[in-house]
Parts: sequence; C-alpha cells; structure tokens
Amino acid sequence: MNPTRWLTLAVVSAATAMLLLDVTVVNVALPAIRADLDASFAELQWVVDAYALTLAATLLTTGALADRHGRRAVFAAGLVVFTACSALCAAAGSGVVLDVARAAQGIGAAAMFAASLALLAHEFQGAERGFALGVWGAITGAALAVGPLVGGLLVDGPGWRWVFLVNLPLGAVLTWLTLRRLPESRDPSPRGLDLPGLVSFGAASFLGTYGLIRGNEDGWTSTPVLGSLVASALLLAVFVVVERRSRAPMLAPALFRIPAFTGTAVVAFAQSVALYPLFLFLAVYLQEGLGYSATGTGLRLLPLTLVLFMVAPISGRLTGRIGLRAPLVTGLALIAVALLLMRGLEPGSSWTHLLPGFIVGGLAIGVISPALAAAMVGVLSADQVGLASGINNTFRQLGIAVGIAVLGAVFTHHAGGGLPGLVDGLNAVFTVAAAVAAAGAVIAWPLLGGFAVPPGRRV
Repeated sequence: MNPTRWLTLAVVSAATAMLLLDVTVVNVALPAIRADLDASFAELQWVVDAYALTLAATLLTTGALADRHGRRAVFAAGLVVFTACSALCAAAGSGVVLDVARAAQGIGAAAMFAASLALLAHEFQGAERGFALGVWGAITGAALAVGPLVGGLLVDGPGWRWVFLVNLPLGAVLTWLTLRRLPESRDPSPRGLDLPGLVSFGAASFLGTYGLIRGNEDGWTSTPVLGSLVASALLLAVFVVVERRSRAPMLAPALFRIPAFTGTAVVAFAQSVALYPLFLFLAVYLQEGLGYSATGTGLRLLPLTLVLFMVAPISGRLTGRIGLRAPLVTGLALIAVALLLMRGLEPGSSWTHLLPGFIVGGLAIGVISPALAAAMVGVLSADQVGLASGINNTFRQLGIAVGIAVLGAVFTHHAGGGLPGLVDGLNAVFTVAAAVAAAGAVIAWPLLGGFAVPPGRRV
C-alpha cells in the first residue's frame, strides 16, 4: 500500500471540494450580500458567473501549463491565488469589487481544477482509478450540493464574509501538503500556449454572458445587449478559426471527431446548465418567498446531498464494468425527471413539493460524476490527462455560467412581484432546464456508443 497515493486523493479531493463549494456556497448568502452591499440582482448573478466564467475561460490554458511545468506546481500555484483572492472577496465593500475579486479567484480555481484529475490519474491505475474517481466524484459532487447548507450556517452565524474567510486556513494547509508530500508529474511532450485562443474564447464567453444577464433589464434589442451578443458570436467564430490554424490549439477541433469526446462534452455541459444553477433560484425562493433563514434553506436542500453520498461511490466502482454510456446518459435523463418533478409549484405549496425532485437530482449527480471524470480522463492518452481534465471542467463551468445567465433571463422574465412571481419564474426555469437535460441525453446517446476510443490516443 502506497500512502502517497491516498494522500494525493485526500488533498486533491479536499482542494477541489473547496473550490466547488465556492460555486454554490454563495447562493444562500446572496440575499445577505445584496442587503449589506446594496447590490442589484444582476450584480448577484455576477457573483456566481464571474467566478465560473474565469474558471471556464482559463482551464484549458492552465491545463497546458500543468502538462508543461508540472501538475503539482500548477496545483499549488492555484491554491495560493485562490486563497489570497478569498481574502479579497471577504474584504469587498461593494458588489462590483466582490465581482472582480470573484473573477480573480476563478483563475486560481482553474489552475487547481485543471491539475486535479491529472494528479489522480498519475497515481491510480486500473480498478483503483475507478475507485479513486468514485471517491473524488462523491466528495466534489457533495461539495456542490452541501454548499447551501454550509453557506447558511455561516451567514446566520458569523456573517456572509466568512463564506470566503473559511478558505484561508484550509488553503494554507493544502498548499503546504501539496508542496511537501505530493509527487510531481508532467507531459514529456507538452504543447505550446495558445494565447489568441485564450483571449477570443474568454472574450466571447464574457460578452455572451453579459448580454444574457442584462437582456431583461436593458431590453433585448438595446445597443449594449444586442452588440454584446453579436460580438460574442463573432468572437466565437474567430476562436474556431484560430484553433483550426494553430499549431498548439487549446481546444483542438480534431478532438470533436472522436465521438466519445463530443458525447462526454455534451453531457458535462448539459448537466451543468440544467442542474447546478438552480441552487441560486431555489435559495431566492426559499428565503424571500417562503421566509426560511439561510440555514433553513440549506437544510431543505440536504436530501440531495445524502442521496449523492450513497450513490457516487457505488457508481464509481461500476464505471469500469458497465461502460460509460449508461451512467452518463441515464444521469442526464434523471436530471430531466427531477426537474419535471419540481414543476407545478403554486403560491400555497410547501417546500416538500420539491423533495422528490431533490432525491432524484441527488441520484443523478451521483450517477454522472464518477463516470464523467473517468470518461474525460480516458478519452485521451495517459500523458495528456491535464489537457483532458481541463477540457472536462471547462465544459462543466461554462455550463454553470451559461445556465446562470440563460435560466436567470427566463426567471426574471416570468417572475413578477412577491411569492406568485417567484413561483412562476421557478416553474419556467424547471421547464427549460428539463428540456436542456433531455436534449443532452438524446444527443449524447449515439455518440457514446461503446465508448470506443483507441487506448493511448493522442490528438
């Protein structure tokens, strides 16, 4: 038994859980942040999206850096940046300052995320890799789910700023362990950096999200909104051209000729669009609509976490035996079912109306998370796992950012005043999100058939 492997699993899982908590933990804190900083609803959306967008935009570049300069080194650097920016978030005096600090925090999270699966794949092989990914999937998936409860306890206790302050001691300990105990690894044939790709992709993501967030308030045909959406589409086209011509593209178009790669990317994106952004809207509904405290809101989301904990390790063990198409597509289908179960809210509904959907949603995350990690690591050669994990998490975080923007536009368009408006907005969000999950399952099914990728494939 090699203790280094299990220490690597513990450190990587704890660090990834910490950065993923910051995707959802702030959701319950948003009403308190809005009251304290006098922030608008758009600024609240950016508290989540600024983090998710910079994380998505820089993941591929930090993945390439990890393969070139060492996964441990990049992982440790990400921990330092993430921890320092957490302190800046805690000290923010306005919504704009908090959004900027969150964006910087996302860059550190990208470096950690990009190297995380690469570190695990280097230490674990064969059946043990499936078990390790199952543990990682359970812990990281639970971090996203338990975030509202942790955030609620902190908001109702020492205050919302402690949502970020708690990262400081944990970040310091994990940085020390990483530098002292984790082994180093790198790609023997690393790629160059693709700065034009990074800039065009990042700008396209930001402008598209900006337009979607501002559309309802400023008008969909207003010059700033329409201009940002058009510019985003043009920059996305530029990104595709740049990647086709680059000698070292951050996202090689040739990857999408691998059906399994494309199918897995579809699952990662659809899952994140359809499910994870809901925590924001549910927090607003439970606190401002039903009058629960931040802690009460987190407790009511807890059933999702409990189911996730039970399912993910089992799913991880089965990943290598039953193939990857079944858990990936089944997970998306279960997300659609969960969302449809949540529909039908009325102003007089109790929170327990949502409970069946929470249970099925927890089952869905538990089924998908280990299989998704295994799929993205396994689709490329062993020495490209940094690139593979970066791509995986890019689609996941971009999905969260797009989901917040798109579903936020749906929510604010339908939501009127008071509880009836919140209910109408939530029902509309459930409908659209369920359609996204179902469409993702239909698209991914033929692409993932057999997961037939030649071992050791390099692109």
